[in-house]
Amino acid sequence: MYAERHAVTVTTDADGAGTGYTPVVTGNVLAIHYVKADFADGVDFTITAEATGESIWAQVNVNASASVVPRQATHSTAGVAALYAAAGVAVLAPVTVAADRVKIAVASGGDTKSGTFMLIVGG
Repeated sequence: MYAERHAVTVTTDADGAGTGYTPVVTGNVLAIHYVKADFADGVDFTITAEATGESIWAQVNVNASASVVPRQATHSTAGVAALYAAAGVAVLAPVTVAADRVKIAVASGGDTKSGTFMLIVGG
């Protein structure tokens, strides 16, 4: 298994919005660590694969540093949600990106504030 870390610092404009990108990466998004610097409390962020727009992590009203291990629902070859039979709970798998950048969009972060997102990508 390999893993690589990409740190992206996003600084907001006067409206409290900002966008940052990783370099082009390939692999599973294993974890994302948000390190609060001075974003305003209640910051919102949406993290997606740039080419496909696939959601990796979206959260609103974040007040402190946080870490997530994002997963997505899987599907059968018929395009139907794959579920654990007994509980009817979705089967989850890592989000995979291929030769794509990860886009980090921030809103409600305050005027000229910043925070860092560390993405761990591997396989």
